[in-house]
Amino acid sequence: MMRTRPIATVLLAVLWAIPASAQAPRALTADDYRRAEAWLGYNTAPLVLNSVGRLTWLPDGRFWYRTMRAAGPEFVLVDPERRTKAPAFDHERLTAALSAAAGQTYERARLPVQAIEFSPDGAQVLFDVGQRRFSCDVAGKSCAVQERPAARDEVLSPDRTRAVFIRDWNLWVRDVATGQETQLTTDGVENYGYATDNAGWRSSDRPVVAWSPDSKRIATFQQDQRGVGEMYLVDTRVGHPRLQAWKYPLPGDKVITMIERVVIHLEGRRVVRLEVPPDQHRSTLCDDVVCGGNEWVDVQWAPDSTSLAFVSTSRDHKLAELKVADISTGAVRDVMHELVGSFYESGNGRVNWRYLPKSNEVIWFSQRSDWGHLYLYDLATGEQKRQITSGSWNVTQLLRVDEAARVLYFAAVGRESGRDPYFRHFYRVGMDGEGLT
Repeated sequence: MMRTRPIATVLLAVLWAIPASAQAPRALTADDYRRAEAWLGYNTAPLVLNSVGRLTWLPDGRFWYRTMRAAGPEFVLVDPERRTKAPAFDHERLTAALSAAAGQTYERARLPVQAIEFSPDGAQVLFDVGQRRFSCDVAGKSCAVQERPAARDEVLSPDRTRAVFIRDWNLWVRDVATGQETQLTTDGVENYGYATDNAGWRSSDRPVVAWSPDSKRIATFQQDQRGVGEMYLVDTRVGHPRLQAWKYPLPGDKVITMIERVVIHLEGRRVVRLEVPPDQHRSTLCDDVVCGGNEWVDVQWAPDSTSLAFVSTSRDHKLAELKVADISTGAVRDVMHELVGSFYESGNGRVNWRYLPKSNEVIWFSQRSDWGHLYLYDLATGEQKRQITSGSWNVTQLLRVDEAARVLYFAAVGRESGRDPYFRHFYRVGMDGEGLT
């Protein structure tokens, strides 16, 4: 202790000798911010060439992806069956045609397109620039402004002819071609509205819905937040701060957000309430009915749009119940349930259960063996038919079910010995549990 005193004295002397101006932080200038901005992602990303970005599959089995070339962003169209790839369109000519149609000059190196769609015949490519949608022929000869696409607070039907949105706590539908708007529900009020996406930390004006495959029906809910406590958030800005308030139940609160499930038939504007008690605002992936993206994760339509399957999750995530609804009458049938002592999850980032009414079966995910695996159940009886995957490893995501061939495609981790258990691998297996590859 005696030896440390002289050292401490020297340090204090040095600190006292430093001028006050040297200790104060330097004031940042506009040049400092410009230099920092030069290293932000939108400025550095173009410096990395030939990386594969967004990849989107097309109905005919082809897919496109976006990459950055020396000349600028490029969309590549790949046919895996024929093993061919080529630019999805003439980028040089399309840039010029887009400039003419938009009344604004765009550079090839900075083509402002992030995602594309193709017309049914493949002759046109469609994309959004700002608030406008454009349609251009793939040869790049001409572009035209299309009808207004679905806004961020709308959800398009599968056939892209209708868009559903929320207005004054009720659900409305817009005809994309004519712009005509029709009110679908009438009894929605504040804190008891339809399809609202404002429970917990998540909040948006986009409706939470699941369109039927035939685009004629909508599964959604009336969300009851009456009596739920509020959460507050104050943002920091120059001038007066802005206060945000929203409904947010806390652990221990007796009144929490609940959803009352409904199916809306567009023909006749008929609302069918499902004959089931209100559900917790929960899913098998998170404390919300919407997790990750904008998808309502625990609701699945039959391919022929005649029935609806969904999973109800308890507030503590220990109980998950699979149910099937008759969308015409609202009758609901209990199929099966899983009760755990800790926390039930149905997958890693996406739900792994699948509603298979054609074969009267359901694929279910469980960690009952301490490992995450897939099981096959009888949809009529709720009885387990067999365990599909097994072993000291985990299925993470069920990606595709080929019902005709009775083959599953999925991602998994930890099966290959000697490899990092966080490395994902891609597998297929028969529904009978055979042929794992």
